Amino acid sequence: MADDQQHMSETTPLQEEVARRTHRHMELEFGRSGDFDDPSHEWRRLFSELLGTFLLVLVGAGGAVVNAQSSGAISRAAAVTAPGLMVMAIILFMGAVSGAHLNPAVSIAFAARGDFPWRRVPGYVIVQLLGATLACLFLWAVLGKLGMLGATEPGPGISATQAMLMELILTVGLVSTILGTASGAQNVGVFGALGVGGYIILAGLWSSPISGASMNPARSFGPDLALLDFTNYWAYVVGPIAGALIAVGFAYILRGPGGGKSEAAAAQGSIGPLRLGDDDK
Repeated sequence: MADDQQHMSETTPLQEEVARRTHRHMELEFGRSGDFDDPSHEWRRLFSELLGTFLLVLVGAGGAVVNAQSSGAISRAAAVTAPGLMVMAIILFMGAVSGAHLNPAVSIAFAARGDFPWRRVPGYVIVQLLGATLACLFLWAVLGKLGMLGATEPGPGISATQAMLMELILTVGLVSTILGTASGAQNVGVFGALGVGGYIILAGLWSSPISGASMNPARSFGPDLALLDFTNYWAYVVGPIAGALIAVGFAYILRGPGGGKSEAAAAQGSIGPLRLGDDDK
């Protein structure tokens, strides 16, 4: 009997290899546990948000600029698909650093959900706005002041209020997708990028003629600042932020309060201190 118990307690080489690979996978996706306790990495998170938002707006606004420069060579389908694919890439290659918010509405939603510290929101929002502005200035410098620098505006015959309501409902879906794929019960790891990127493409395909399908105050801020025209910008702030907060309410109804470890890791990334909700202290 003793021999049998000893045999059962021993691990086989295959089991050890599986355990090693699992541990390595967790390090790659969420980082080493020591990284959570190092506050000196906050600048890396901010740089990640700056770079990610720059790349997102580069392709989001760039579609309109290149289309104007090349006399209509880019279709609307291609123009709305590019940002979704870019978001997929950004989440996959540096989502574990900062959480890949790329959007002030997403940062506010994560904070309201209890997955992200409120004190970090201002820094994230500032670098997101800066990254968006730099992308538009880059397009202006390289290709010229064309295509309204990709500004998101209400479509023909659409009022700013109608555009705001469209942005609101689109953002409810976007933030619901983000919070859902970051939840402990439904966390799908790096493949959450597919859900988020796919939603952005889908939203753009059917709604871009109405409001531009921005769903992102930073995405709309960059072109408006470069053009010095904020006439309709309020719709692209009120709509996404209100939609994000509604999505947080829906997440509470569907999954209860946030603040769990997996949700916090998805929202905050792996670099710097991980702040958990009261349930995880």
